Amino acid sequence: MTQSSVENFKKAKAGALISIAAYTLISIFKIIVGNIAKSEALSADGLNNFTDIISSFLVLIGLVLAQKPADRDHRYGHWKIENLASLVTSLIMLLVGLEVLISSARSFIKGNHSTPDLLAAIVGVISAGVMLAVYLVNRRLAEDAHSSALKAAAKDNRNDVLTSLGTAIAIFAATMGFSWVDGVTAIVVGVMILKTALGIFRESAFSLSDGFNDKNLDDYIVAINDIEGVGGIKSIKGRSSGSNVYLDLVIAIDPEMSVRQSHAITEQIRVMLQDQFQIYDVDVHVEPDE
Repeated sequence: MTQSSVENFKKAKAGALISIAAYTLISIFKIIVGNIAKSEALSADGLNNFTDIISSFLVLIGLVLAQKPADRDHRYGHWKIENLASLVTSLIMLLVGLEVLISSARSFIKGNHSTPDLLAAIVGVISAGVMLAVYLVNRRLAEDAHSSALKAAAKDNRNDVLTSLGTAIAIFAATMGFSWVDGVTAIVVGVMILKTALGIFRESAFSLSDGFNDKNLDDYIVAINDIEGVGGIKSIKGRSSGSNVYLDLVIAIDPEMSVRQSHAITEQIRVMLQDQFQIYDVDVHVEPDE
């Protein structure tokens, strides 16, 4: 494992631990206060945060297992476990989202509209502030560590800020006499959990199926063509494994160039891609420019 990979792992691990601590406190607080203050919206939001505890644990486990060195059965390492952890997280969130949506809708249809205590709204505002801080920290750590799992967690943090604010506003409206708003907000929370789960599932499945962003490939092509001696790019393929990017290139060079000169160009390409785009591994094949 390179020094860069070690540093990235430490940053991603720190983000996961911060999320676990924040979500544990907020989830317990919301569920307890939600039951005491008779707020379905706050209780639903607390369950949403409970799924975040599980997802953060999965992210942490995925990050740790992804650092295992390559072995006989995993020649390319275990990096994709990070993507797999995100996929499992999305499935758990999907199940909890369905439960929150179904139970909230059933309660609303039955007409169980109780007026919550104002304390529930205050808890919602405080939670939004805490999650905003967690989101900003995790977004920065995810960018520095190039961690797909932590990026997914940061997106969930951002959604939790909006959900907590929406919950607080709904509870406040309910205390003003619009008791049905609390139940509607609980339904909306369930929908938001499902939306986030589907988004994370889509991104994880895309990476696990070796999907890659064409825009990134275009940026690589421009940079490679700027290197002296490169006569063109015949093919370029990219794939991601966890937070790492692998590239396979076929470039055209002058057929009269010596092996030593052509090798120097491939090394220049490799170093440039690693330094400028943080590419983990580059495989360059050389063909004559015809």
